[in-house]
Amino acid sequence: MRMRFKPYAGPELAACPFHMNLATQYKGHWRETFARPEQPLHLELGCGKGGFLSQLASRHPDINYIGVDITDKVLILAKRNIERVYAEKGLAVDNVKTLSHDIERIPTLLDENDAVSRIYINFCNPWNKKAGHKKHRLTHTRQLLMYRSFLTDDAEIWFKCDDEDLFNDTLEYLPEAGFEVVWQTRDLHADEPEWNIRTEHEQMFTMIGIPTKALIARKAALPENAPEPPCVPDIPAVR
Repeated sequence: MRMRFKPYAGPELAACPFHMNLATQYKGHWRETFARPEQPLHLELGCGKGGFLSQLASRHPDINYIGVDITDKVLILAKRNIERVYAEKGLAVDNVKTLSHDIERIPTLLDENDAVSRIYINFCNPWNKKAGHKKHRLTHTRQLLMYRSFLTDDAEIWFKCDDEDLFNDTLEYLPEAGFEVVWQTRDLHADEPEWNIRTEHEQMFTMIGIPTKALIARKAALPENAPEPPCVPDIPAVR
């Protein structure tokens, strides 16, 4: 279902203290934007309406979080969800940021100085309609190679999806890009870990009987035959 244009989204996000406008200007300096810059930095790619991010970040005030999505139409909902959850818990919104960015151009947003130690990818677009579209998957080898540039040496990727083909292909993409799968399941809810936070899509697919596939992969050495990451022209910072 397509989301309607929300004319109020832009102005409301622009006035939000934790939504980062002109986000590429912070490349290499993301830690400095948080109240506690010494804390670990985690990243959710495709944060959508913020249901997962709001719960995760409010549970872990000792970790800083960045939520990325491409459209204001969902980020405005993420902003409101974060404000609501933090208010319910009596917390200040000081360990989470949201921003709009094309994830296929992620090297223009972060670099090695940002030192991200975990990426969350939940129920991303499987891009299954045409074989040539698979390169747009957030877990495709070309994307994983780009993530390496800003991940710490022991960083992890936490991935969940409903799509069997996407999950199987991701298990092939990860070693190609120098990531080792350290845990996986094809039915997350059969013995659900206490750390799991069910996303909106996760709840929906569970209700219709589609099990959630999940894995954790850790950054390792690049294989000798690893392809080169795609070249993404930098975007000049606006200050």
